[in-house]
Amino acid sequence: MTAQHTDTGGSMNQADSGNSTTRRAADLVLTGFDDYNASFSDLSRRGKRRFEAGDRVGMRADVVARMELYDAGVNEVIGRLEELLANRLFSRSVWKEIRKCCARDIRGRLDAELYKTFFNTISRRLFKTRGVDPAIEFVALDIQPTDRITHPVSRHTYAVGTDLAETFSRILGDYEFSIPYADIEEDGKSLAERLRSEFLAAGEAAVTSIELLETVFYREGRAYLVGRAFGRERYLPCVIALVQEDNMVRVDALLARRLQLSILFGYTFSYFLADLPTVGDAVVFLRTLLPDKPIDELYTVLGRAKQGKTERYRAFVRELLARPEETMVEADGQRGMVMAVFTLPSYPLVFKLLRDRFAPVKTIRRHQVIERYHLVQRHDRIGRLLDVQEFKDLRFPKDQFSPELLDELMAECRRIVRLEDDTVVIRHSFVERRVRPLDLYLKEVDEPSAHHAVMDMGQALKDLARSNIFAGDLLPKNFGVTRSGRVVFYDYDELTLLTECNFRHMPKATNDFDLYSDETWFHVGDNDVFPEEFPRFLAMKRELVDVLRDAHGELFDAEWWLEVQARIRSGEALDVPPYTDEARLRPWSCSEVS
Repeated sequence: MTAQHTDTGGSMNQADSGNSTTRRAADLVLTGFDDYNASFSDLSRRGKRRFEAGDRVGMRADVVARMELYDAGVNEVIGRLEELLANRLFSRSVWKEIRKCCARDIRGRLDAELYKTFFNTISRRLFKTRGVDPAIEFVALDIQPTDRITHPVSRHTYAVGTDLAETFSRILGDYEFSIPYADIEEDGKSLAERLRSEFLAAGEAAVTSIELLETVFYREGRAYLVGRAFGRERYLPCVIALVQEDNMVRVDALLARRLQLSILFGYTFSYFLADLPTVGDAVVFLRTLLPDKPIDELYTVLGRAKQGKTERYRAFVRELLARPEETMVEADGQRGMVMAVFTLPSYPLVFKLLRDRFAPVKTIRRHQVIERYHLVQRHDRIGRLLDVQEFKDLRFPKDQFSPELLDELMAECRRIVRLEDDTVVIRHSFVERRVRPLDLYLKEVDEPSAHHAVMDMGQALKDLARSNIFAGDLLPKNFGVTRSGRVVFYDYDELTLLTECNFRHMPKATNDFDLYSDETWFHVGDNDVFPEEFPRFLAMKRELVDVLRDAHGELFDAEWWLEVQARIRSGEALDVPPYTDEARLRPWSCSEVS
């Protein structure tokens, strides 16, 4: 992986300033992005209508449809360029001039980085670029994409007088929907009471002002008013979570702690539908609430997955350049039977590469593994599945691999890994945030922490079930613990849709031969699942299995899984809130599966 820097400007010759072919090609690229961006906004705006109708399924469909817009837009522009440029489509000299034209036109735009990434996607696909080619793409690894942003994001600001409840009621009234609020005054009082208690806990006596982004954020059936509340010495996050019940809007929760917000905007959730006029300034604002949140994750959670991928690449390259003495090593945890996994110890990412041959016990094929990772990208991750990004043709300096790791990759992953002089080229990989494997975590922490993690693992299995996901392989090595202490699932080769499983009770033995047989004496289909047998596959101490059974005993009962399955098949969208009951302002009334 190489790192270079080029400027974003460049002089234009006289021919390019008029209606030359190069000029028209640049216009096609920029117009293509504008068209994609308009379609992105159209789908994002649907979030409000979906929320008002209580249409969580439709909201999810819009998130997926919006993800597919980018490649469709790129392919359309490539087709138009092919018609315009004909046999000059692959001319590097032509593309150098197209890049100059685009650089001049986007200079000063707030979301210039999005245009650059769109241009790079087109040029890299046409030229099948490996590594970095600064002549025909934009490269700026030494700066943050938001460094030049000084324009404030659009927001509402409210001065708080003596009546905080009245201020909140006024705030809610300013965010109108086609359906009424159930009780603005009562919600205002509840919000005021909760925010006062949060301020007192933070050492602030009073709230002086509140500012909220004009744009409402929608995801998984909820709406969020996102902002911050100020005291005399400090400010706290202030995010109001709204739900639709009985064709009315109600306030469900107030998130005023950084950890709560970090989870809400985390890498284990699906992307927001938020019709932001510009994205970069919103990212800057969110960084004031979450200063430790990587830029790439914020772009991604706002639905700009391609830009998030670009920023992740930039950040990792900067880390490599800053630590030339550090080597990449095999990631902690048990050796994967399907994937080889490596990491740079100082940076919280892992790279997952498909092995040439899977362990004999794995009957899955390579294309099926890839399909499961693609499923996770498009599914509601409800805080329990790591977001995954797919990278192709990454290049790394050979001397930044440990000898042991390089030997393993060359022996086990030769179909997608090769050496070119002093460079390691990886044709295909999946990249995720690094979390601590649960099996290691349970050995490292004290008993209360281990018990808490096991109970949260059980809750993770329930949350996944409600989102129509069955993890498949329940070994703790396939789960991880995030910095916020949440248990997540990250090994997707056994993952499947819950509705495709056949949950069964264990048949009762009818004679001694069956009872003591070493072989299964009854037929087991490919998709059969026997929850009663789960304890055998948990590979945990009996004490921890007992903790899990006491907290979530229904997980070992086929009837529980069958009930969830039936509700999903009926079209019901089961709710998995992205915050705990601690953040809620009132008892939850929607129907849930315990």
